[in-house]
Amino acid sequence: MRLEKRLAPRRNTLIAATIIYNAGRGRTECLIRNLSSTGAKLEVRGSVASIPNTFDLIAPGHHPHPCRVMWRTLKELGVQFVE
Repeated sequence: MRLEKRLAPRRNTLIAATIIYNAGRGRTECLIRNLSSTGAKLEVRGSVASIPNTFDLIAPGHHPHPCRVMWRTLKELGVQFVE
């Protein structure tokens, strides 16, 4: 069993969103796979290697959410929302 380190429980989702970085010059489409008040797990089609450690996450109908990458795999990112 894996030790849970999250500050808030997450709920499973399937929300299309966009990762925006480099002052808006870079963008990557993603899916928000799970979500809480403190962070999310994001899935991208390509590699996450070009995505920086901080960026804005934009979901339809919501303001941009500044994020910090806490972990990454080949196609997924775990992010923490920052104030």
